[in-house]
Amino acid sequence: MLPTREEILRSVTFKTSRSGGKGGQNVNKVSSKVELIFDLETAASFSEDEKVLLKSRLENRLDAEGLLHIVSQEDRSQLLNKEKTIAKLIDLLKRSLVVQKKRKPTKIPKAVIEKRLKNKASTAEKKKNRKIVGF
Repeated sequence: MLPTREEILRSVTFKTSRSGGKGGQNVNKVSSKVELIFDLETAASFSEDEKVLLKSRLENRLDAEGLLHIVSQEDRSQLLNKEKTIAKLIDLLKRSLVVQKKRKPTKIPKAVIEKRLKNKASTAEKKKNRKIVGF
């Protein structure tokens, strides 16, 4: 189960810096790029099983210390970029914690098997009747 937004934000740190891209002189003056750093180990809102699942699912996105980095620099506003990183984190955690149901193999019904065999027999009969018998 996913913890609340406030519980997640307790184990998150933010780093800001100047971003590139649109914004004109604003880009040179304001630190609008936001980097969210999430530490799985210090996240008290997740159980040990959930932490193991998150580590295995997010192993390609974790750095050497086991930290998850999410960056946003799309907007000119630092606040909007901060909200976007939080939304990305929550979405990523939701998708990573979903456990797929185990597929139950089903048996092919007898009627389907019989229909297939009947079609095969009729096709074989058609082809057999096309032969020219004895010259």
